[in-house]
Amino acid sequence: VNQNKLDLFCKLGYGKQDICKVLDNLGPEALEDDVLKELIRLGSRPQALENQAQPSPLKLVARGSCSTTPGLKRLGEDESDSSDSLRPIVIDGSNVAMSHGNKEVFSCWGIQLAVDWFRERGHTYIKVFVPLWRKEPPRQDSPIADQHILEELEKQSILVYTPSRKVKGKRVVCYDDRYIVKVAYEKDGVIVSNDHYRDLQNENPEWKWFIEQRLLMYSFVSNRFMPPDDPLGRHGPTLDNFLSKKPVLLEKKWQLCPYGKKCTYGNKCKFYHPERLRQAQLSVADELRAKTKVPLTLQKEEERCNCSP
Repeated sequence: VNQNKLDLFCKLGYGKQDICKVLDNLGPEALEDDVLKELIRLGSRPQALENQAQPSPLKLVARGSCSTTPGLKRLGEDESDSSDSLRPIVIDGSNVAMSHGNKEVFSCWGIQLAVDWFRERGHTYIKVFVPLWRKEPPRQDSPIADQHILEELEKQSILVYTPSRKVKGKRVVCYDDRYIVKVAYEKDGVIVSNDHYRDLQNENPEWKWFIEQRLLMYSFVSNRFMPPDDPLGRHGPTLDNFLSKKPVLLEKKWQLCPYGKKCTYGNKCKFYHPERLRQAQLSVADELRAKTKVPLTLQKEEERCNCSP
């Protein structure tokens, strides 16, 4: 009987030593369910499960191979999670290129610099809008530099040409600014441009708010794309929060007060004042009230003392 039970549990993957130990403890008449419970209680595991539980060593994979290790897949998942927290980027290609070319040359390299800057931050959705006629050979009145960059960005599905056509020898161009604002609004993203789109703001009140809150201006400093650290001004969000869907709010008590020593809020101010660490943080108005109340209270106390027997 014991041999049959031994063979049965061996087939289930349990070790002979553990099975024999349990059978000796329970006796030859023990039920199979009791033997199984005792094996589980001892912490014995089938050998097949133990082999699966052991981490498989990382294998070297040749470049270009499709096979990936589980660890690498997890890294990819984490990266996608982090990119999900970043806002989509919509770049006004004409504005960026002309700005990099000092408003004289359509510099495609400026567009590449802007795209690379957002790529390095981890943004996965980046779109650049450029009029279709910029694909044509350059003319003297509209010079283009590094035009091949447009082709490369188009192959990467980053560059989008806004449509245009010729009617009776005249070029009919669609308004690319409308594409830029519309896509950024629908994607709840950020517009990268130094243009204020005032005509589009007047068209649609929702667009007006969106342009005011989501327009990221920039500068080129020695072929370096540089957006401001405070896109909405001194009292607005930081650049990291501006480009994130879930901004990280710092505790206000650790944020320096923008008014500094000129602040009149006193202890009601929610910001940090290093100069007020050893003094009561009263507002200027409260300090004046306190000074005027002191002599009045002293006079009243003196009168009470004089009146008392």
